[in-house]
Amino acid sequence: MSVFIQDVSAFMPNAPVDNDAIETVLGKVHDLPSRTKKVVLRNNKIERRYYAIDPTSGHLTHSNAQLTAEAIRRLKPYAGFRTDDIQCLCCGTTSPDLNFPGHALMVMGELGLPPIEAVSTSGICLSGMTALKFAYLNVAAGCSSNAVATGSELASSYMRSAFFTGNGHSDVDLEKTPIRAFDADFLRWMLSDGAGAVFMADRPAPDRLSLRIEWIEHYAFSGELETCMYGGGVKGENGAMTGWRRMEDIPDGQSRYLFNVRQDIKVLDKHIVPTMGRALISAVRKHQLSPEEVDWFLPHYSSAYFRPRFYEGMQQVGFEVPYDRWFTNLPTKGNTGSAAIFIILEELLHSGRLKEDQQLLCFIPESGRFAHCFMLLRVVGPEK
Repeated sequence: MSVFIQDVSAFMPNAPVDNDAIETVLGKVHDLPSRTKKVVLRNNKIERRYYAIDPTSGHLTHSNAQLTAEAIRRLKPYAGFRTDDIQCLCCGTTSPDLNFPGHALMVMGELGLPPIEAVSTSGICLSGMTALKFAYLNVAAGCSSNAVATGSELASSYMRSAFFTGNGHSDVDLEKTPIRAFDADFLRWMLSDGAGAVFMADRPAPDRLSLRIEWIEHYAFSGELETCMYGGGVKGENGAMTGWRRMEDIPDGQSRYLFNVRQDIKVLDKHIVPTMGRALISAVRKHQLSPEEVDWFLPHYSSAYFRPRFYEGMQQVGFEVPYDRWFTNLPTKGNTGSAAIFIILEELLHSGRLKEDQQLLCFIPESGRFAHCFMLLRVVGPEK
């Protein structure tokens, strides 16, 4: 059964924060300006981002579930739509408010929904896409006639200075272990809060363009490669991970770093582009797609640093889509992780730039332990 995205919505909390105001909102670690900020911002090309933080008090203004609920409330797939019309809810995020219950159940509580199927997906950037794929398959199988999928992030909650200084960090530690400091600090200038939602159904929207899901392909390389991005544990010299449950096995002095979000930048730089190329060629060969058939390429990347590298990776596997067919809003929305592809789609769908029968190829990478997703969408007209 064909499945159609009838509407996409996004919610970005509070006023946008420009580069000069980041440390005003997040705070300075040890009251010292960051030594990595200028370098990272120069590379990532992000100009504005959003934080669910009151800049005066430093307190959070929204929970992750509230961000997600606000995105869902903004869906307008047809006149008279109510959230009570939703038959299946699938929510993905990197950072739920609680370890349990699941994120989707907390979102249901925020919306006050009647009893429906609700599914939470975990992971990092791909958690939004695994939620979307479950919702898509649910409608395609006829289990429900509509479904909502979401991606959301509250990254600022663990990027605030108190999260770095409240666990015993000292300037001496940062001097002795600069790579450990950089792996955590550089992410503060990359991540943004936000949520996005899609409403999909077994028919196109009655009065506007819709996006028919042609296919979704997800490839993980985690059986071959070590962990790259992580939180809630520490990484040993041999790449082995020790999680928070094994506190007694964590080396002295490293427990203070346990819940910092980290990315092993050497591993990232080595593997992110080659694995992207392998996933891309597998997907397009399976579905016999040529680059000439792609009208819009929608990549989610964490930093503009990767833009030319992903382009070169596509060239290397013989699937080059020129830059004039790329669409991103990273400079104005920041890196919103699992919500990013929803927020990119929302802007393009409502931009007036899409035409019937165009094809959109979406790309979502995840560096956690290297997994990539590609999704092909076709623009279709109103139901006749």
